[in-house]
Amino acid sequence: MRSSSSTRKRSRNQRVSNPRQRKQQHLLDVKVRARKATQHRNRRILVFISKILLAAAICSGSIFGARVAMRRFFFENPDYRLVMIDMQTDGSLLRDQVLKTADLREGENIFRVNLAQVHRVLQQLPQVDEVEVVRKLPGEIDIRIVERKPIAWITSEKEISDPFQSEVAFLIDARGVLMKERKLLPEYLGLPLITGCTSESLEPGKIVQSVEAKAALELLRLSAASFMQTRFQIREIDLSKGYCLVVTDKNHTRVTVGFDQLEKQIQRLEQFLVYADDSRRDIETVNLMVQRNIPVTFMKPPAEVINDTIDPEETPRIMKAIPAHPPAPVSGKGKSAPSAAGKNQNGPQPFSLQKQNSEKKERIGNGQ
Repeated sequence: MRSSSSTRKRSRNQRVSNPRQRKQQHLLDVKVRARKATQHRNRRILVFISKILLAAAICSGSIFGARVAMRRFFFENPDYRLVMIDMQTDGSLLRDQVLKTADLREGENIFRVNLAQVHRVLQQLPQVDEVEVVRKLPGEIDIRIVERKPIAWITSEKEISDPFQSEVAFLIDARGVLMKERKLLPEYLGLPLITGCTSESLEPGKIVQSVEAKAALELLRLSAASFMQTRFQIREIDLSKGYCLVVTDKNHTRVTVGFDQLEKQIQRLEQFLVYADDSRRDIETVNLMVQRNIPVTFMKPPAEVINDTIDPEETPRIMKAIPAHPPAPVSGKGKSAPSAAGKNQNGPQPFSLQKQNSEKKERIGNGQ
């Protein structure tokens, strides 16, 4: 009984297949799993691509539909036709010039106007300081322009008679931007003139970079901010020397100013103007580059100028030195020498008489 039971247990524990069969069965299972995994992966990729294509189709359809709708309801809608362009400026820019530069015309669709492009091209005009472009539906565009305010004329020539008619004279604002106006206003005629700017080329729209030009603009700013605006009105600034500014005011006073420490030089000039007003004298020249013992010359009083004009001297006065010890009188023919010398002391004589006296003295000295 025991032996039969042990025999049954052993028969149950014995493997049905050998190692070769088990190995082949394992390979078959691996192949089946790999095939199923590949099919599952391909299915997922196909689903993902289908979703992308569907989304792309939906987006393309939406974009196409939106474009068709915008073209029909906006860009081709006659209700949005540009019927009015309102242009306002505070300077001399003309309406036709602005519209031609911005490439704007009435009658086109208002949504086809690129406001950013219009703003950019108008900002590039030398006369324009600030610009604002606004679209007002259904058919209006407003343009607001703030132009640059010129403070002086500038030229490379040393002398210029009329900057209005000159081709080499440009208007310049406080920032140093050069302008060439088509329409010149009457107030431009009274602007100061900056001459002799030869250190750089002058072109419309360019910003001056030279030291002397910047110093001239700074001098105009400082003089406008002080009380000198009523006492010392600058008419011309000469930059031709290269190391200083020669400033001329409406009274023809010439002031030499250096490039550095302009505020201190302006303060020294204010002191001289106050002194000149107190003494009732007009300054002719002053050199502010010198910090101490500043050289100053004053103009002649009006009465003296009028007298010199009405009654000028007929002959120029020739100053002659008088000897401290007159020579001893010479006998004979030399008696006329002292008398001639005495006559010369009484006052100036014509050049011909002085020549005759000198010849007589030479003959007396030679014993003739």
